[in-house]
Amino acid sequence: MKRILKKLVGGGAAEIGTPPSFATPTSNAPDPVLVVQPGGPISVKDLPRASIVILNLNGKHHLKGCFESLAALDYPKDRLEVVLVDNGSDDGSVEEMRAKHAWVRLERNERNVGFAEGCNQGARLATKPEVLVFLNNDMRVAKPWLKELVAPIVRGECAATTAKMYSWDGKVMNSAGGGMNFHGIGIQRGYGVEPGPDFDVPVKTLFACGGAMAMSADVYADVGGFDSEFFAYYEDVDLGWRTWVQGHETRYVPTSVCWHHHSSTSKRLPAEMVRLLQTRNPLLACFKNYDDANLRSILGPMLALHARRTWMVSGLHQRDEEFRIEAATNPKSGFFQRMVEKAHAKLDEEVSVRRIAAADLIGVNDLLGRFDHWMARRGSVQKKRRRADAEIFRLFLKPRWCIEGEKGYAELQKGMSTFFGIDSTFPPDTLPDPKS
Repeated sequence: MKRILKKLVGGGAAEIGTPPSFATPTSNAPDPVLVVQPGGPISVKDLPRASIVILNLNGKHHLKGCFESLAALDYPKDRLEVVLVDNGSDDGSVEEMRAKHAWVRLERNERNVGFAEGCNQGARLATKPEVLVFLNNDMRVAKPWLKELVAPIVRGECAATTAKMYSWDGKVMNSAGGGMNFHGIGIQRGYGVEPGPDFDVPVKTLFACGGAMAMSADVYADVGGFDSEFFAYYEDVDLGWRTWVQGHETRYVPTSVCWHHHSSTSKRLPAEMVRLLQTRNPLLACFKNYDDANLRSILGPMLALHARRTWMVSGLHQRDEEFRIEAATNPKSGFFQRMVEKAHAKLDEEVSVRRIAAADLIGVNDLLGRFDHWMARRGSVQKKRRRADAEIFRLFLKPRWCIEGEKGYAELQKGMSTFFGIDSTFPPDTLPDPKS
């Protein structure tokens, strides 16, 4: 039994005892270890050929603001290309683009191929780019946005960058770089917080938000681009994490400014479809990107916390007693009465669960039901590893973030973090609890 446990958790479970004590930060001040000093301005002659890839799905109402701001960019027109990949819109978006923004290269898909594959498609269509840029259709950008975004890449300071993202009205932050907790739930630093000097400091960041990011085209190709199997959500977390694993670096550029209508596409989709991706894809990112020793420690707690979240939304707690033998009545003695009971049981043998709980189960089965496939996908990442996990963990910012307030969930995360030694694996959290 001890050998089995050692094999499951990688070197044996940690001794159960008092877990390390970590105070929750109250400030959004950047971690001094992650602060960087950027070089000087880039001259116009040194600006690279940039291809901006934008995806659209029934976003006609966003196109005017986005493309008018892009047309006003302070960037050489002969080194700038804009590609719109339309994912099967039926709201007149394509006609709008052809009529009012004909300078944009347009690629139309018959169906929605997803954000990840759509971005990869746009990257393949780009004309000999030196830098690939990805921008949401529900954005507007400042005139120097692109020059500032590509400057650290041109200076050789990093391979990828992410912009400072405000809400559409500019009253709160949407993103100032990103992190995640130990089981892959992503965090947009500053989300929902009023702008302030804490977000004016350039820092290293775990990932570049896919809504406003740039990346060396060569590095994008080398690390494999976005993972199309994610379809949407967390594809940027996975790409950023993988970029660090393979020896490159990503930075947050506060002088590159844009404004965002947050989650405008997802609001129009059924909740269970979004839920499936948002609970499955963190599992896939963790499975691919942790090294062997850390995955052995984290896989069990990660799946346990996923199962608890599924239980919380299933509605099964309302029927819990039906499955408890302690609550069973004594079986009837007569043959006819026993047959009646069996008939009733047959009629009631199926139990309904809520659709979002079913989505969780389908999502986790995408990993567990295709284990060999995901082991092969993991192997393709790990064979290109150039950086140890310990060098990346500081970028998580809030590895201990407990995403659910439910008592059983919080108890489970705390207990498993202690038992599996997770608390001692990661550095202290450096962010306050994110705003919901």
